[in-house]
Amino acid sequence: MDFALAEEQSLLVESIRAFVARELTPHEEAVERTGEVPPGLIAEIRAKAIAAGFYAANMPVALGGGGLDAVSIALMERELGRTSFALQYIVARPSNILRACRGAQVARYLEPTIRGERVECLAMTEPGAGSDLRAMTTRAARVPGGFVVNGRKHFISYADVADYAILFAATGVDETPRGPRKRITAFLVDKGTPGFTVRRGSQAVSHRGFHHCELEFTGCRLGEEQVLGEVDRGFEVATRWLGATRLTVAAQCVGRARRILEMASEWAATRVQFGRPIGRFQGVSFALADMAVAIAAAEKLTLAAAWKHDRGAMTDADAAMAKLYASEALGRVADAGVQIFGGSGLMSNLPLERFWRDARVERIWDGTSEIQRHIIARDLIRRRDG
Repeated sequence: MDFALAEEQSLLVESIRAFVARELTPHEEAVERTGEVPPGLIAEIRAKAIAAGFYAANMPVALGGGGLDAVSIALMERELGRTSFALQYIVARPSNILRACRGAQVARYLEPTIRGERVECLAMTEPGAGSDLRAMTTRAARVPGGFVVNGRKHFISYADVADYAILFAATGVDETPRGPRKRITAFLVDKGTPGFTVRRGSQAVSHRGFHHCELEFTGCRLGEEQVLGEVDRGFEVATRWLGATRLTVAAQCVGRARRILEMASEWAATRVQFGRPIGRFQGVSFALADMAVAIAAAEKLTLAAAWKHDRGAMTDADAAMAKLYASEALGRVADAGVQIFGGSGLMSNLPLERFWRDARVERIWDGTSEIQRHIIARDLIRRRDG
């Protein structure tokens, strides 16, 4: 693997870093204070991101996207991770699952989303199912001409802003030697469809301004043309396209950890106690060193997985290792940063307090740390068993 960045990648990093500093970071404090990103600001940032060529950078050029490779996307996500999640999410990278769109779905959903005219949300998680996709109880029953959906989803990010949902629902059950196994189908569901209701969920401790919602489906009728992929093959749609999202989480964790280290290093160099900067004390200097090592290791794991992805060689375990290590490294780095700042690290006038709170969810969403460990261990056992 060549760790040197191509000239285009170096320019991308410089450009997106400047964009974050100029267009996003100045709004952090207001979003944190109000818990909202005003619609006008969303439209302004989205327009500037489109003009700068950052929007839909993960989508093919033939469809109007940026056509960036996985390594370049990881570098972009790393820089976006330095700021508020509610703000960086506006610089959208549409879900790769939309690459499964076919026929009229391309013009109705995929292309407008790439152009920034429509926004999607991913409706998978349920109160009783969590990370177990096969345990979902939301059901799409066959009826003449389509399906009727009944059920509930929760912790659905950005559903309050989204124009449509990528819904996963059970469409049947197979009897297997290990017991009943649900068949899953993916659907594209427009907001405003009768029987589809979106409500704000409870307020979370992290990522203020980026809300999660409750989705209810009560007799919601969908046509055959709204099936994404194939009927009963939704699980394959999810597993094919979701691996890259774990690299996104990992890269963003690296970016946020980098900013924390920069803040902690500056504080350690200028904060004087007992007649000298606190960075001269071993307890602080060793903590900074450990933070730097953890960030470097997380970044290398993430970029190595992205490099493999570009060559069609990335495994689920590669993505899981990057997401697991980077998210847990961010937690350690954020905690160490607070410790170095002391009481000031917990004050809301510094972004460190927010980074510390925000870091916790990274070990939960897009697959918990336990799920990632399961994926990694399963890969090891399968390789040993041939």
